[in-house]
Amino acid sequence: MANKIQSIKGFYDVTPDAQKIWRYFESQCLSIFDQYGYEEIGLPIIEATKLFEAGVGTHTDIVEKEMYSWTDKLNKDKLTLRPEGTAGCVRAVIQGSLTYNGPIKLFYRGPMFRHENVQKGRQRQFHQLGIESFGLTDPSSDAEQIIMLSRLWKTLGLEKIIRLEINSIGDKEDREQYRKELIDYFEKNLEILDDDAKRRLHKNPMRILDSKNPQMQDMLEKAPKLIDSINEDAKNHFNLLCQILKDNQVDFQLNKRLVRGLDYYNRTVFEWITTDLGSQGTVAGGGRYDYLVERLGGKSTPACGFAIGIERIILLLENANLVNNIHPDIYIVNLGNESRDKSFTIAEYLRDQDYKVAVNLDSASFKSQMKKADKSNAKIALIIGEDELKNNLIQVKLIRKDGSQIELKEKDILSFIKNNI
Repeated sequence: MANKIQSIKGFYDVTPDAQKIWRYFESQCLSIFDQYGYEEIGLPIIEATKLFEAGVGTHTDIVEKEMYSWTDKLNKDKLTLRPEGTAGCVRAVIQGSLTYNGPIKLFYRGPMFRHENVQKGRQRQFHQLGIESFGLTDPSSDAEQIIMLSRLWKTLGLEKIIRLEINSIGDKEDREQYRKELIDYFEKNLEILDDDAKRRLHKNPMRILDSKNPQMQDMLEKAPKLIDSINEDAKNHFNLLCQILKDNQVDFQLNKRLVRGLDYYNRTVFEWITTDLGSQGTVAGGGRYDYLVERLGGKSTPACGFAIGIERIILLLENANLVNNIHPDIYIVNLGNESRDKSFTIAEYLRDQDYKVAVNLDSASFKSQMKKADKSNAKIALIIGEDELKNNLIQVKLIRKDGSQIELKEKDILSFIKNNI
């Protein structure tokens, strides 16, 4: 027997049972995104490496250590499996002149790739659902995206276990000045910095603020806070954002150390966090990036967006057992070939009425089929045997109610189902 070929570490299969939860989650997202006027865009998985070097930042962990990159054998192009979605979306907007007629609101979904340490909630192939809006400077654009996420959590039943943290990191000039202040502060506390922080010190000092090293926390708490020295326009922008969130009953916490890990952000940054997934607590994050379009070769265009980590939301839904509507409404048990043919006809009729119907497709015994019906979590089982077929009757069992069973004429099935599902 040949050796089994296993999946690569950090790359995994989504089994049919898990896929049901994914489909449920994505359907809720798509419905809400549609309500807010966001349109879907499809993006390539592979992009030019220079896109992420210019967009994400050469001194970020993503570009320095985590990207899957190679040189194409045919034309020597340097290529990368996308580690995140925003840079590719910006590239598409520029290339397609998608803001020619004014602001545009987009969303995308699909796999991303980073060579990270594999753990629960963190894989090397992971999936994101991203939102981006282009051409809007007002803080109401930032607020709309945060409010939309708040609505999504409520729809999914997760609002009690996910909290919002926000901050403003000002504009380019603010960050440049802050960078100098931060380097000066950290150099005065060099003996407290760990090796990773020392490596970041002159490359990306703001990322040191994200350190989880317990020996550094007191020093980090005393570090200068960027939001305390941002310009007046940025302060007003942030204050208006906070007011809109309050007016719409969206609770939040100000986290002055929140900077996000990508170089392109300015002004608003935010993260939705849970304590139910251990160290992988950020389930969604984003902010404003008004300079990125120009940085990647387009005209100066304000923009903001976020990404949801799909795997982490799926884990929350599974842990909380919150998904209970991804089973068939009806399971049809049939005995014999003629009964099975009749089952197909009835199933198609009920599907036309928007019911989810599963039909037994093998020649298993009646007892075995009833076990399958129960395991499927269907609310009703329809039973069609030889006697029922001869007399145009169907046995109906209320699996999820009281287990009672009655006999109905075929013409009365639909009205009965409407009254019991």
